[in-house]
Amino acid sequence: MRNDGVGIVTPRDFVCAEPFTFKSGQVLPGFTLRYETYGQLNAARDNAVLICHALSGDHHCAGRHSAADRKPGWWDHLIGPGRAVDTDRFFVICANCLGGCSGTTGPSSINPETGKSYGISFPFVTINDMVRSQKRLLEHLRVEKLHAVIGGSMGGMQALLWAILYPNFVRRVLAMATTAREGAQAIAFNEVGRQAIMQDPAWEAGNYPPDGGPRVGLAIARMMAHITYLSDASMERKFGRRKRAAAEAQDSYSFDIQFEVESYLRYQGQSFINRFDANSYLYITRALDHFDLAHAYGSLERAFAPVQAETLVVGFTSDWLFPPEQNREIVLTLLRAGKRASYAELATDRGHDSFLLESPDLYEIVRGFLEREDEFVLDFSI
Repeated sequence: MRNDGVGIVTPRDFVCAEPFTFKSGQVLPGFTLRYETYGQLNAARDNAVLICHALSGDHHCAGRHSAADRKPGWWDHLIGPGRAVDTDRFFVICANCLGGCSGTTGPSSINPETGKSYGISFPFVTINDMVRSQKRLLEHLRVEKLHAVIGGSMGGMQALLWAILYPNFVRRVLAMATTAREGAQAIAFNEVGRQAIMQDPAWEAGNYPPDGGPRVGLAIARMMAHITYLSDASMERKFGRRKRAAAEAQDSYSFDIQFEVESYLRYQGQSFINRFDANSYLYITRALDHFDLAHAYGSLERAFAPVQAETLVVGFTSDWLFPPEQNREIVLTLLRAGKRASYAELATDRGHDSFLLESPDLYEIVRGFLEREDEFVLDFSI
């Protein structure tokens, strides 16, 4: 694997001037998707790989925006020349999802009818809406067929829907740490986060100014959600009961930060509020809550009936947000429906976020699935 990655990248905006009807029936006169691409589209226009991001992700999944950037894109170790998603072979695309806040149209965007931010007057967003808006982007880029759609968590939900909504357009689907339906526990965590935001007086019923908003509530929502992305073992290994130096120096009977894990969570909360919009968090978590393929199509078998893509689902043993059994259910249902599907399970103690972390085992699975010519054999022993 070469170390230089995709280098300096520049985000672009796809402006769709045609009306877009959401699943709710609400309509926008148009929308913007911010996206990045890496590699080159081939002459047949069929070597494209679409990357779908998770809740807190965005379009910037590889490379750096400038030489001074301290941190590359969120999946930089997976994407690039010679890497598992090889940009010498594939044209890789990643777009910030509809309803987001990183250049894509969402609640913080200006409503042309009022001259003010949409706020909570923005149309209700579903995973289905995210996928259909991405399809318009790919039509704009003149992609004829997707070699693969790859995503983890919410990105995995999008990947599954791509295979359902556009069966003739997608050759392969690689979904990681995901589910076919948001369960009660995950919905509960999302609701706690939303209440932290909506009970913050600065939320102002969703009509806060661009330079304001429920920063405290959003930070708490992020802190709480981030705990679900980790595991007890990973937190114990990383932090244990270690205290900060000031707290070690004396017994501190106060509510100031004492433990390293407290400091870490507060850092996560503060860094998140500098890049994410609170209303977008409300909308996207609600989109996750409503994701239920069996309910939408009558059963999971019926949902997968149109699928033609070969599908690989990867679960992680320590993921308690979308545990392995939920990932296995997807594959077993696809197999019952007569589809080509495989499952891999990685033993890790790093929790739900395992799909985002560096892992040679995961690299091998991804590369093998994307580049192999023969059939991928179902194997539960990985």
